[in-house]
Amino acid sequence: MKLEYAEMILAPLVTEKTTALKDKQRLLCFKVHRAANKIQVKKAVEELFKTKVEWVRILNYQGKEKRHGRYTGRRAAWKKAYVKLTPDAKMLEYIEVI
Repeated sequence: MKLEYAEMILAPLVTEKTTALKDKQRLLCFKVHRAANKIQVKKAVEELFKTKVEWVRILNYQGKEKRHGRYTGRRAAWKKAYVKLTPDAKMLEYIEVI
Protein backbone atom coordinates (compact mmCIF):
# COMPACT_ATOMS: atom_id res chain seq x y z
CA MET A 1 0.00 0.00 0.00
CA LYS A 2 1.49 3.33 -1.09
CA LEU A 3 0.66 6.16 1.30
CA GLU A 4 1.18 9.86 0.78
CA TYR A 5 2.93 11.79 3.56
CA ALA A 6 -0.25 13.66 4.49
CA GLU A 7 -2.13 10.34 4.83
CA MET A 8 0.42 8.85 7.26
CA ILE A 9 0.16 11.48 9.98
CA LEU A 10 -3.50 11.41 11.06
CA ALA A 11 -3.48 13.76 14.07
CA PRO A 12 -1.32 15.04 16.90
CA LEU A 13 -2.00 13.52 20.30
CA VAL A 14 -2.30 16.34 22.83
CA THR A 15 -2.42 15.16 26.45
CA GLU A 16 -0.73 16.26 29.65
CA LYS A 17 1.94 13.61 29.17
CA THR A 18 2.71 14.48 25.55
CA THR A 19 2.78 18.21 26.32
CA ALA A 20 5.33 17.61 29.11
CA LEU A 21 7.43 15.41 26.78
CA LYS A 22 7.31 18.10 24.10
CA ASP A 23 8.51 20.80 26.48
CA LYS A 24 11.22 18.81 28.28
CA GLN A 25 12.53 16.26 25.77
CA ARG A 26 11.63 17.69 22.32
CA LEU A 27 9.37 14.67 21.76
CA LEU A 28 6.20 14.87 19.64
CA CYS A 29 3.37 12.35 19.57
CA PHE A 30 1.15 11.58 16.58
CA LYS A 31 -1.62 9.18 15.70
CA VAL A 32 -0.41 7.53 12.48
CA HIS A 33 -1.82 5.23 9.82
CA ARG A 34 -1.71 1.54 10.74
CA ALA A 35 0.31 0.64 7.65
CA ALA A 36 3.03 3.26 8.27
CA ASN A 37 6.45 2.20 9.55
CA LYS A 38 9.22 4.16 11.33
CA ILE A 39 11.06 5.17 8.17
CA GLN A 40 7.89 6.42 6.49
CA VAL A 41 6.82 8.39 9.59
CA LYS A 42 10.26 9.99 9.84
CA LYS A 43 10.20 11.08 6.19
CA ALA A 44 6.61 12.32 6.51
CA VAL A 45 7.34 14.51 9.55
CA GLU A 46 10.51 15.92 7.97
CA GLU A 47 8.72 16.68 4.70
CA LEU A 48 5.44 18.03 6.09
CA PHE A 49 6.81 20.14 8.95
CA LYS A 50 10.26 21.04 7.55
CA THR A 51 12.17 19.85 10.62
CA LYS A 52 14.82 17.22 11.43
CA VAL A 53 13.93 13.97 13.19
CA GLU A 54 16.42 12.04 15.33
CA TRP A 55 14.39 8.85 15.86
CA VAL A 56 10.86 7.43 15.81
CA ARG A 57 9.27 4.88 18.12
CA ILE A 58 5.94 3.27 17.27
CA LEU A 59 3.35 1.62 19.50
CA ASN A 60 0.42 -0.50 18.34
CA TYR A 61 -2.83 -0.30 20.29
CA GLN A 62 -5.54 -2.94 20.09
CA GLY A 63 -9.11 -1.71 20.10
CA LYS A 64 -10.99 -2.18 23.33
CA GLU A 65 -14.22 -4.12 23.56
CA LYS A 66 -17.07 -1.83 24.60
CA ARG A 67 -20.68 -2.46 25.56
CA HIS A 68 -23.78 -0.41 24.85
CA GLY A 69 -26.50 -2.08 26.86
CA ARG A 70 -26.69 -5.67 25.69
CA TYR A 71 -24.70 -5.03 22.51
CA THR A 72 -20.96 -5.41 22.36
CA GLY A 73 -18.67 -3.79 19.88
CA ARG A 74 -15.02 -3.09 19.39
CA ARG A 75 -13.13 0.17 19.01
CA ALA A 76 -10.72 0.40 16.11
CA ALA A 77 -7.09 -0.57 16.60
CA TRP A 78 -4.62 2.30 16.07
CA LYS A 79 -0.95 3.19 16.01
CA LYS A 80 0.93 5.92 17.91
CA ALA A 81 4.34 7.36 17.02
CA TYR A 82 6.76 9.20 19.29
CA VAL A 83 9.01 11.46 17.21
CA LYS A 84 12.24 12.84 18.73
CA LEU A 85 13.51 16.04 17.10
CA THR A 86 17.22 16.81 16.80
CA PRO A 87 18.60 19.50 19.15
CA ASP A 88 19.04 22.01 16.31
CA ALA A 89 15.62 21.34 14.72
CA LYS A 90 12.71 23.77 14.78
CA MET A 91 10.15 22.81 17.45
CA LEU A 92 6.57 22.47 16.24
CA GLU A 93 3.58 24.06 17.90
CA TYR A 94 0.37 22.05 17.86
CA ILE A 95 -1.45 24.99 16.26
CA GLU A 96 0.77 24.55 13.18
CA VAL A 97 0.11 20.80 13.06
CA ILE A 98 -3.68 20.90 13.14
